[in-house]
Amino acid sequence: MSAISVECSAVDGGWVASVTVTDHGASREFEVGVTVGELARFAPGTTDPTNLVKRSFEFLLTREPKESILSSFGLSVIARYFPEFEREIRRR
Repeated sequence: MSAISVECSAVDGGWVASVTVTDHGASREFEVGVTVGELARFAPGTTDPTNLVKRSFEFLLTREPKESILSSFGLSVIARYFPEFEREIRRR
């Protein structure tokens, strides 16, 4: 199982999440942009994207190794690669 740490910083129009994924003694860093609209769409009723970003990485890591995940991306990009993302992330 991978350890996922997420720290979010507010920016105009949303947040930037710094994510570290560690497994098998190796870590990889990521930067994820989350807009106010994405937070409302994927995690209605929440005001902090930290948990959404963590759940998004849990989703991704069940489908591909951390080395295959883009190092920097906007949260909605996940749905382009995995059409089931929005349905599944709202259930988590």
